Amino acid sequence: MTNSLFTASAADLTIERIRAVAARPDQVESLTLEFKREYSPSLVKTIAAMANTYGGTILVGVSDKVEPGVDRVVGVDAQAMIDKIASACSEKLDPPWEPTFITVPFDDGSRRSVVVIRVDPNVAPRPLLIDLKAPIRLSGQNSTADRDRLLMLAREEPTANVLPMGQALMAPNPPRDIEGKANEDFILRTGINLLMGEAGAWRPLSERSVHALAQALNGSVLPEALRNLAQGAVDHFIGFRPLGHNRSRTARLVWQAVGRPAEQHLIEAVVTVNLPQIYGSTPTAPLASVTIDVISRVRQYAKSHGNMAWEARYPVSDLAVLFDGLLKTLVAPEVVAEIARITDIDTALVAQPRELHLVAEEQVAELLPSHGLQEIPEAGASFGGIFRANPALDLRVAAERQEQVDDWLRQLGLDAGLTGMEALVERYRATTTTPA
Repeated sequence: MTNSLFTASAADLTIERIRAVAARPDQVESLTLEFKREYSPSLVKTIAAMANTYGGTILVGVSDKVEPGVDRVVGVDAQAMIDKIASACSEKLDPPWEPTFITVPFDDGSRRSVVVIRVDPNVAPRPLLIDLKAPIRLSGQNSTADRDRLLMLAREEPTANVLPMGQALMAPNPPRDIEGKANEDFILRTGINLLMGEAGAWRPLSERSVHALAQALNGSVLPEALRNLAQGAVDHFIGFRPLGHNRSRTARLVWQAVGRPAEQHLIEAVVTVNLPQIYGSTPTAPLASVTIDVISRVRQYAKSHGNMAWEARYPVSDLAVLFDGLLKTLVAPEVVAEIARITDIDTALVAQPRELHLVAEEQVAELLPSHGLQEIPEAGASFGGIFRANPALDLRVAAERQEQVDDWLRQLGLDAGLTGMEALVERYRATTTTPA
């Protein structure tokens, strides 16, 4: 079941689920969500504003006021409400257009329901006008498109996709010492770019929101995937917490595995949230970014320990667990909810990761196991690469996420000038079960 009311199937939209959303004290109207106790003339304007912006959900029959001990879910006569809204859309919108209506009945025999209105900007005829003006959606309220925004809407291709794909991340740049040497085996980076609501664009990061994101990360599968990568050479672990450059628009959360006997950081994971600085006004919502960097030094650590040294390489199984852990973490409902809260958008607008960057200090072939892989003559050296995700795959689904991980492993082997990766991946999958 998806976490968002916008993307949930009609069968998953139950009155219990809507009550659970309405009961949350922090659940307020946002860029992509609005509550209406009953019909009002502003409802059609909200439909147009969402259609002209990033889409969204309107719950009719749910009060926008949060009062202690008072149920916000009051319900309406669904058919009469839908008829009234559809008629108003036909009369007031230019061109006439209707969103999707879903009736969610009460379970008490009262014949009352909540009407869920879904506004999909990919199918709406943008711009939608009311009285020759194009409403747009800001954070929990409506406004009017200025000239630049109106021209942008008018020039859109009919199939333009307004949701971000989470691509075009900057490649990591390993820090180097005064001799120009890096002190890590490799850096992996993945992440997303995402739209921001109006409040997210001006509101500084709060300590509470950063702490909540750290908790969600610590409760995800990522720490276990990182511990697995350390190959047992760890004295202790330090969970995600603010460390280093944290400012009003930047949060930096770091997880560390400390080696033994020396106090060296074998594995680090750095999650960075960057909210753009806003000066003046902008015709479109700004983009924020969330990146995860995994920095591994296991091989270098092994080389530096004399009689304790071992030939440290990264087995395919460990890389598979790491890749899956990164993807699963960025689509985990708890992590997605905190990212959405920081940026003031609905969880439906939080993109899935679509890129993985690898930057290695030595040739990738030297990092991979020596058994089962063979060099392709004159294939050339590889020190990393960019791995694209298949946009048709839903990374929340375990089987589809596994398909993506396996594709990346095969690409890793081929880019490193090696054969045999497909067989190693098949052998690994034959001994494991598909993760949940």
